[in-house]
Amino acid sequence: MNKLTKLAALSGVAAALFASASYAQTVAFLMPDQASTRYEEHDWPGFQSAMEKLCPDCTLIYQNGNADVALQQQQFNSVIAQGAEVIVLDPVDSAAAAALVQIAQSQGVKVIAYDRPIPDSPADFYVSFDNEGIGYAIAQSLVEQLQQAGVPEGAGVLQINGSPTDAAAGLIRDGIDRALDNSPYVTLSEFDTPDWRHQKHKSGQPVRSRVLATRSTVLSQPMTAQAVARLPR
Repeated sequence: MNKLTKLAALSGVAAALFASASYAQTVAFLMPDQASTRYEEHDWPGFQSAMEKLCPDCTLIYQNGNADVALQQQQFNSVIAQGAEVIVLDPVDSAAAAALVQIAQSQGVKVIAYDRPIPDSPADFYVSFDNEGIGYAIAQSLVEQLQQAGVPEGAGVLQINGSPTDAAAGLIRDGIDRALDNSPYVTLSEFDTPDWRHQKHKSGQPVRSRVLATRSTVLSQPMTAQAVARLPR
């Protein structure tokens, strides 16, 4: 499932919830951060476009939590107060979002977890990729490229994971671990990326190294390909 397919499935689920309604509905689309440009440039415009075709009378509300759990909680409560019957939620913190799901469901509001799962209190629907499968495919591709480049067995890999508050990043990490554990290479160390914020040296320059990034296909696969392309032949 590519991103366009995922957005089409998401909007289809949202629109299907209104199939029997005789009045216009309100749908909220709550995204987690602005560190990645994907939400502003791709996810929201794609969802908006699809919903305009599937439910032209629906009112759409877009909010971005900017990696702030408290802000996203405020936005969640605000869209309920504005009459949202369905909330598409990509949570800043997957664990903290459990309370939001419970609040919505207690008021008859449907929640569609998008991209990141909410394990502690499952939403009414969940639309995402096979995140563990993605992690496995990314790592397996890197292993194959290392072998083709003649990198000797026992060589090390630095693994930089996604945000620990992102449950989907954890699934991708699990897939990467599975592939690397069965490879001839050694994971030298693992680091998380809190709130998906890029880390910098004291000089202010971004950290650059041979990195296996673990989040999402839009970011990780190109980054992995670029890292492999720079490996010495």
